Amino acid sequence: MKVAALQMVSGSDVSANLKEAKGLLQAAAQAGAELAVLPEYFCLMGRRDADKLAIQEPFGQGPIQQFLSQSAHELGLWLVGGTLPISAVPGLPDTAAPDARVFNSSLVHAPSGQCVTRYDKMHLFRFDNGVERYDESLVLAAGQHPARFDVTSVDGHTWRIGMSVCYDLRFPELYRHYAQAGAHLMLVPAAFTYTTGHDHWELLLRARAVENLSFVVAAAQGGLHDNQRRTWGHAMLVDPWGKVLAERAQEGSGVLVADLSWDLMQQCRSRLPALEHRLL
Repeated sequence: MKVAALQMVSGSDVSANLKEAKGLLQAAAQAGAELAVLPEYFCLMGRRDADKLAIQEPFGQGPIQQFLSQSAHELGLWLVGGTLPISAVPGLPDTAAPDARVFNSSLVHAPSGQCVTRYDKMHLFRFDNGVERYDESLVLAAGQHPARFDVTSVDGHTWRIGMSVCYDLRFPELYRHYAQAGAHLMLVPAAFTYTTGHDHWELLLRARAVENLSFVVAAAQGGLHDNQRRTWGHAMLVDPWGKVLAERAQEGSGVLVADLSWDLMQQCRSRLPALEHRLL
């Protein structure tokens, strides 16, 4: 199955971000991708964390979700919409409320344009090294459930795909849950900070691939944003043996495309049947 991981440097202008995303998706489709993954916060990297609240959408409607649906349908892609802010309660809550929260949601649209799966980011990032400070729980509500979907590829195989977002990558039990459910591919749309990405991004992606004998596709934010936050980038595709199939080494927008071999995955699982050796 041919897949694409997209890298962006999203800013504070939603329409500009969507225009950039559309161009990258068109490039992915032209390269023959069946599945394309946008990065976390593809639609907005605001100047303040609370800017997410102003563009939140109720699940099932809104211009950002319409963009994803139309793009999937027009391009004939399975499209994973990185993340966008979905209202945590029915309707649009009062965004002036001090306890307002949204879900950081990853939506999957089939080539028909239909939204078939939703995953709300479960683990919320908090980091403070004395210089950089982040706390997603100030504006985000944590998701409660893993989510997965199946894609029947032109290769004739049905690929089971597990969903995650960014900071989830540090919690291997989520990916083991997917492996136990028969997943062949794990998705990681992300906006890793430059600091943590430099030290841990590739290490964690390759570890999740190796321990679950699964492919990993990681879309990324990569560069200096309007809010002066710098993200690590290095969008990456990793095979079940931990080999990096493709990586975007430079900052800035771009598209990575690679073929995921079902036969290679089965060979890896056959010669090292670690998933069958689990005791817990």
